[in-house]
Amino acid sequence: MDMDNFREMFLAEAAEHLQLMVDLLVQLDSDPQDQDGIDALFRGAHSIKGMAASMEYAETARLAHHLEDHLDDCRQLGQISGVEIDWLLEAVDLLELLLADIRSGSPERSVDSFIAGISKQPEVAVDCVAETKTIELTVRGRGQLIHLQLQESVAIPGPRFLVLLKKLADLGTILESTPSTEDLLQGDAPNQLLVRLESDIPQQQIHHQLQQYSELQAITFPDEPEEKKPAAKRSSGKTVRVSTELLDHLINLTGELITNRYQLQNALKEENWQGLDDGVGQLARLVKNLHHQVLQVRMVSLESLAGRLSRTVHDLSRSHDKEIQLKLEGAEIELDRAIVEELTDPLIHMVRNAVDHGIEQSGVISIKAWRERDQVLVQVADDGRGIDPEKIRQRALEKGLLNPAQAKTIRNYDLLQLICQPGFSTAEEVSETSGRGVGMDVVKTAVERVGGMLQIDSAPGEGTRITLKLPLSLAIIRVLMVECAGSRMAIPITRVVQTVELSPDEVQSSGKQLMVHYQNELLPMLSLRKMLKAPKGAHLDPIPLVITEVLGRKVALVVDQLVGQREVFVQRLPSPFDQIRGCSGGTILGDGQIVFLLDLQTLFDRSRS
Repeated sequence: MDMDNFREMFLAEAAEHLQLMVDLLVQLDSDPQDQDGIDALFRGAHSIKGMAASMEYAETARLAHHLEDHLDDCRQLGQISGVEIDWLLEAVDLLELLLADIRSGSPERSVDSFIAGISKQPEVAVDCVAETKTIELTVRGRGQLIHLQLQESVAIPGPRFLVLLKKLADLGTILESTPSTEDLLQGDAPNQLLVRLESDIPQQQIHHQLQQYSELQAITFPDEPEEKKPAAKRSSGKTVRVSTELLDHLINLTGELITNRYQLQNALKEENWQGLDDGVGQLARLVKNLHHQVLQVRMVSLESLAGRLSRTVHDLSRSHDKEIQLKLEGAEIELDRAIVEELTDPLIHMVRNAVDHGIEQSGVISIKAWRERDQVLVQVADDGRGIDPEKIRQRALEKGLLNPAQAKTIRNYDLLQLICQPGFSTAEEVSETSGRGVGMDVVKTAVERVGGMLQIDSAPGEGTRITLKLPLSLAIIRVLMVECAGSRMAIPITRVVQTVELSPDEVQSSGKQLMVHYQNELLPMLSLRKMLKAPKGAHLDPIPLVITEVLGRKVALVVDQLVGQREVFVQRLPSPFDQIRGCSGGTILGDGQIVFLLDLQTLFDRSRS
């Protein structure tokens, strides 16, 4: 029997069992005599042992069997201690590393030392890094190679490297990177990155620009390696579980579409224009229903993140000697799987910040999710000390982010957004959790990458609330179509507050900046033509405006024409076009016209710089 055929199924089911075990261990930490929880843990270890043994994964089966024996003793005692919970969590971590070995096609690492009680999990994690294979590129001859090595203290390298790639894209054209952007988005990243950059900027200046990031341990410019034959790569497609009820709906819809096709063919053949019109209307309803059902396939609840967040709070509470409770509300809210995966690292960063910066000795971290129209809002709040705006103001002055005049006039809301700047930190000492200025900039980058927005609200002694506004899906979204410089463009409707048309007489000026009144606010007017460096257009009367929000402040974006709203299927741009700043994807209209999706935040940043 070819066991590779069942490999992906084993990995998916084993990962589910491990996630359930983590959830149960965190719950048992507060109720160590929960017999049902201990029994469920035993069943999980038993299931993994049986599956691993049938797949002939010897080391995984040995470790799972060892856990099974240990949990059987706990069942006999009727309770589980805190020390045992920590040991079991380490064992689960090692099982996850064994699954990673299997997924990559590498030999399973030995579990002898763990079973013998010689080593602890941190040493296993170091071994994992040591076994990372040499990274290579396929594009040869052009540009210059840049090798970046992160500090070992950077727990999650992927988001950090995405920020560094964005910086390198400002210095030239990225021809290729290993790991690729796709791998980094999926969280599959070692602590090193190899980039091929085509740029006219000297190496010394590039080195100087990258030195601003304190989390980088080494920056080198290696010579061109000798060409090697590419190794065969094992496919690792992601899987998602789908209910049979949903599959039945899709089959029924397919049958109705086939029937509708014959109706349209007959109506066209008989020149029955009324029947043709009715058939097209029915087709529109069927496609809309199909769209809804297909989206349901990609939707997963936020409950999938609950285990990792609970584990993070548990571990940080122990390491910081604090009593912290995690409360989850709205975990049943569903989002596109790609967005949920992208949320994992930002939420962990925010939880770490709450533990290290917010809560002093004891407190509560609340994570709440709810729906608002076509958006999902996720809020992470703590009841800790809050953020002192004066401390941020002083640190911003020290780092040159503000001049003295700006520091006096800046709103507290805008001041709080500065903690999202790369390298910004208010921690006095560098610790394992914080102090290196890596955190909120990664959160902001990840949220904006999925078309979301981030808002920070805090006051001294009143805790901190960080709210993420996210779209429901990344694939099919509703957009506002606008026209600018003779081209149609799309803006995600989640970034649009309102559209208005104003007379030129209503425009005011404040110095060199044109302003317009909107709901008792004076908003700056920004021209999309200028941002795109397009030629100056004709005089507009009335002036079409898109009211949007940037860093918590509303602005009025001037376009040539407001076309209307529609649903579109957004596709990611292929390399190297995915490096174009200000463009987050593209779509094809019914007439074959290609329309680009604007990334307004990046456009504003580019025009400001």
